[in-house]
Amino acid sequence: TDVVGYVTQDAHMFHDTIGANLRYARPDAGEQEIWDALEAAQVADLIRALPDGLDTVVGDRGYRLSGGERQRLAIARLLLKAPPIVVLDEATSALDNTAQATVAASLAALQATCVVVAHRLSTIQHADQIIVLVDGSVVQGGTYEELIAIEGPFRDLASRQTAE
Repeated sequence: TDVVGYVTQDAHMFHDTIGANLRYARPDAGEQEIWDALEAAQVADLIRALPDGLDTVVGDRGYRLSGGERQRLAIARLLLKAPPIVVLDEATSALDNTAQATVAASLAALQATCVVVAHRLSTIQHADQIIVLVDGSVVQGGTYEELIAIEGPFRDLASRQTAE
């Protein structure tokens, strides 16, 4: 269980404090380590602004937080755990591009093997290997540069996202 860290689009939070939700990943984490993870996940300022800070209760399944705030806390929890294998399933979908880039850099610093499920291409632009699935079948594979250079669903998606 300590080998894989997993963050989904709809990040789960326990009906407990922010601190307890983070310590779920690593019960022995010190306060500075928690704040470092919150900084790296781009959510420390929000937590500092809350009247109860780390002692703020997030509510059942984190209902008191926005989707992006839940995602950032789940990413902070992952950074605190620092597993060698990371699975991100649309884990930064609620973040803006700037926050997503900062979080991506923090995840890269983990030096973990990352499996990333994403529709936003900026999330995977620097991946070592991209696998393109269509209707559950692998239709393309390669680096971003290789895939963008050839006709196919990856380039089509990139063109649509650039147009938006």
